[in-house]
Amino acid sequence: MADASLILALPKGRLLDEALPILARAGITPDAAIASDDSRQLRFKTNHAHIDVIRVRSFDVATFVAFGAAQMGICGLDDLMEFDYPDIYAPLDLGVGKCRLAIAARTDQAAPFDLARLSHIRIATKYPNVTGRWFAERGVQAECIKLNGAMELAPVLNLSPYIVDLVSTGATLKANGLKEVATIAEISARLIVNRTALKVRAAELNGWIDRCRTALAG
Repeated sequence: MADASLILALPKGRLLDEALPILARAGITPDAAIASDDSRQLRFKTNHAHIDVIRVRSFDVATFVAFGAAQMGICGLDDLMEFDYPDIYAPLDLGVGKCRLAIAARTDQAAPFDLARLSHIRIATKYPNVTGRWFAERGVQAECIKLNGAMELAPVLNLSPYIVDLVSTGATLKANGLKEVATIAEISARLIVNRTALKVRAAELNGWIDRCRTALAG
């Protein structure tokens, strides 16, 4: 098992840009092509012969790690909350990719957002599991319409009065006539590890966890 490849799953986009410096300080440097939007590669070599990196959609990182296709990965807390995979161990908050999972509505919506007055709500979201649980814990039944993008159009086109989505600056909401009305969770990126791999390759994977921890401290 010592000679087996170690696969690290990384997300595309802004989170990748923020995660690469942490990995570099920990001692893992992928091929430079990973940061290129023009590259069609999905798997990249690193400065370690036995470590490869795969670049996938942020929503898929947790799935690759949970099912053992990758032994380690970096993904947002939002994905971990949505999938809630028992086979994932998340030992480190990397402190990057900070945003919030928020509820938003049209700025011209007359009725205030008041949980005490709600029994049922319709919401468009990429996170039906998280959203449903959050409202259920507050005694509200959430009818979740699953969308993977263009969430801001849902209230504007009367698909649903509310959305749940990631919000950073709020500029996109504002540009589409929406406003935040509540926060479900503060989000940042986590280092994640497959639990079975951690048992089988404990020394190796714990070593990389410790290196990442040291990189964050430095």
